[in-house]
Amino acid sequence: MLWRLPTSTPLPPLPAPPAPSIASLAASLPSPASAVAASRPLGPANFPQIRRVRSPEAAPGMSSSASSAEGYPAAAGGDFTEVVIVRHGETSWNASRIIQGHMDAELNDIGRRQAVVVAHRLSREVKAAAIYSSDLKRAAETAQTIARICNLPNVVFDPALRERHIGDLQGMKFQDAATERPEAYKAFVSHKRNQPIPGGGESLDQLSERCVSCLYNIVEKHKGERVIVVSHGGTIRELYRHASPTRPLHGKIHNTSVSVILVSGTTGRCIVKTCGDISHLQEAGAGVLENAFGGDKNSA
Repeated sequence: MLWRLPTSTPLPPLPAPPAPSIASLAASLPSPASAVAASRPLGPANFPQIRRVRSPEAAPGMSSSASSAEGYPAAAGGDFTEVVIVRHGETSWNASRIIQGHMDAELNDIGRRQAVVVAHRLSREVKAAAIYSSDLKRAAETAQTIARICNLPNVVFDPALRERHIGDLQGMKFQDAATERPEAYKAFVSHKRNQPIPGGGESLDQLSERCVSCLYNIVEKHKGERVIVVSHGGTIRELYRHASPTRPLHGKIHNTSVSVILVSGTTGRCIVKTCGDISHLQEAGAGVLENAFGGDKNSA
């Protein structure tokens, strides 16, 4: 059954949550085995010009409060930055299973409504110090909606937060890629992380290099603060992989899902507090497009 977002569904009033400090959040969770060195320069990324179901509390196979640091000593110190990572709202290309990559698809009506819903959720939480976003339209519009409703400063746009560049496959329907661009498709689905995609596409290692470097640049500017980052399915999966290398991500990063990572600006340690949470969509009577392209291991 297809569920559409109502055009006038009121958001249910919720009491404002308490405002714990970032230090108390970090102290309540253990830290992972991976500590990250200082930020590295951006990799050789290529930057050209520019069935719906009721949503569960988190994406299938993912926890809405999953700590990646299980079994490790408790994190110490008050320099943890709380990074709230939001995937952009739905686009017509998501619904049509078209590979977007760096191509500049806009939000559809459902995506715009999703952006409003996630913005209202974030407006009831601890106020962020800043909001960063990919400069691609689908992320930029989502971020601008969040900034407006949450009364945040102007969005800082950074191309390092873009989706993976998919080379010759960009703009194609996923179902046609294997037959029309076999070499590019083979590279896209390859398990080799250093495999670039013909047509100027990035390898997974290149994607990880640029988005993780961007993450630490943001953390360096906002030690001990809360920030919002709006990005894309593939990029968010790489940030999760970096923060939780021993716990593979199962399920999808749905449109306007919320993930939260605590990052130490001193040691580089990461703690996954929340991953792929879409409870706000459920509360608003909304839904997610389960068979949309993007948000899974082939996200683009």
